[in-house]
Order: sequence, then C-alpha cells, then structure tokens
Amino acid sequence: MEEQAKVLDTAMGEGEMRQNPSGKIKDKGKLVFTLCTVGPSLLLFLVFVVVPVFYMFYTSLLKWDSIGEPEFQWFENYRVLFSSDGFKVAFRNTLFLIFFVTLFTIGFALFFAAVLSKGKTKGKTFFRIVFYIPNILSIVVISAIFTAILSPSYGVVNAIANLFHAQYTGWLGNQKTVMWCIVAAMVWQAVGYYMVMYIAGMDSVPDHLYEAADLEGCSRFRQFFVITLPLTWEVIRTTLTFFIISTINMSFLFVDAMTQGELNSHVLLSYMYEYFGSQYGYAMAIGTVVFVFAYAVSLIVQALTRREVVEY
Repeated sequence: MEEQAKVLDTAMGEGEMRQNPSGKIKDKGKLVFTLCTVGPSLLLFLVFVVVPVFYMFYTSLLKWDSIGEPEFQWFENYRVLFSSDGFKVAFRNTLFLIFFVTLFTIGFALFFAAVLSKGKTKGKTFFRIVFYIPNILSIVVISAIFTAILSPSYGVVNAIANLFHAQYTGWLGNQKTVMWCIVAAMVWQAVGYYMVMYIAGMDSVPDHLYEAADLEGCSRFRQFFVITLPLTWEVIRTTLTFFIISTINMSFLFVDAMTQGELNSHVLLSYMYEYFGSQYGYAMAIGTVVFVFAYAVSLIVQALTRREVVEY
C-alpha cells in the first residue's frame, strides 16, 4: 500500500509539472525581483550602518590619536570612561534633556494639535504655519535668537526684569539654569513639526465618533482621552521613539552653538567631540556607549508604550 501511495504521489507531481511547467520559472522570477528590490537597500544598510558600527567598536578598543600607530588595549577606554566625572555629567545632562524636552515637546504638540485639528478655530492655517516656522530654521539661528533673548545686557528677559526693578544676571550663564535654557530652545524648535504630524493623525479620526460623544454629553476634554488619544496612539508611539533619538543628536548642536560645553553643559555627543582630535579611540568608546544607550532607550520606549491597536 505504501509503495502504491508513493507511485501515486510521484505520478501526481509529474502531472502537475506537465500542467504548470513554468512554476519554477515564476519562483525564480520572484526571487530575482526580491533581490533586485531589497538588495540595494540591504547593501546600503550594511555599508553605511553595520560596517561603521563594528568599526567604531573595534576602534574603541585602541589607544589611538587617529594619526600615529594604534595600540590595542582591550577595554581600557571603557574603564577610564565609566570612572570619568566628565562622562557622568554629560550622561546626566543627556538624560535631563531626553526627559524634559520629550515631555514638553510632545505635551505642547498634542495640545496645539487638538486645538487646531477639530472645531472651528479661526486662523487654523495661519497658526499651523507660525508654529512650524521654527522647524525650518537652522540650529545656529535658533541658538542665536535664544542667546540674544537671554542676554543679561540687551536681552528681552533683561528688559522685562528692568521693568519690575528686578536683577537679572543671565540664565544662560548660570550653571543651575543653563540646561533649562537649552530645553526651552529645543522645545521651541521641535513643537511645530510634531504638532503637524499629530494634526494629520487626528484629522483621520471619523467625525461621527465625536458627534456621538457630543450626543452622550461627553466633554471635549474627555473626548480627547477616550477618542483622540487612543485612535492616534500609534502615531504618538512612533514619533516618541523617533523624537528621543533625535533629541540625543540635536542636543549636541544646541550645546555647541549656545554654550560650547561650558558650565558643565556637555552632553554625550559634545563630550565625545572634545576627544576626536587627541584621543580617537576614547571618543569611539563614547560613541559606542551612545549607540547602545540610544538603542536600549528605543526598545524600552517601544515596550512601555505597546498596547492593542484601536481600530475604527
């Protein structure tokens, strides 16, 4: 019986091949098409992401000034790094910016998006453009604006303080307030961009859900938390992860343009930049830590914000 079954299966397979002789050709065609479409992207990813990351980690194990002969020293750079007070300050400042810049930016962006997305607010288009303008300005321009505003001699804050006969010595030159000044500049620069993204998500929510909520006597404030927020959560979740990584990168530009790392205002990337010319291997050790830290934060945020997708 088994031999008869095998013979029957073989005969059926040969029959299918006779009926569809181009099956293998189609499979090969799909494989070639897949390789042609995915291959270039995969190659670029390997060349510009994977290889540099491995090279960065390898270089972090060297004692090297990028000019002379490198000396392999295993994890000595990491030992020095984690015992450095400068690294601890930079890491603390980076965490400070990640938390407060993300909190204020996402909070303000959601608030303004909720106000400008639904309802009959006059001048919605005008306000959308005004809020988005800071995002198209360069970091140098934004830093110059805030430096001028916070100047203790000719700044706007100083002028307001003089009106009330108060003494203003400059927040940007005070170690206790310098990081808050950087937070303000970063939030002002980013709010408009994320507001536009949230408006796009909120505008896609069907109007009949809000109409039904109005009939049930649900307030606008409650509608935001029971309708708007759940239905745009995936947009918020995606932008949250993106913004945290962006904050790590953008913090270097703002610190370099506004304080040059003075008053213990260094962040991880600006601290790394300080050692590029003299201790390249040590700088790459900092870069490796930044890469691992950013990746870990992304995974943690994705895990903490995961929830069942609400469909409509």
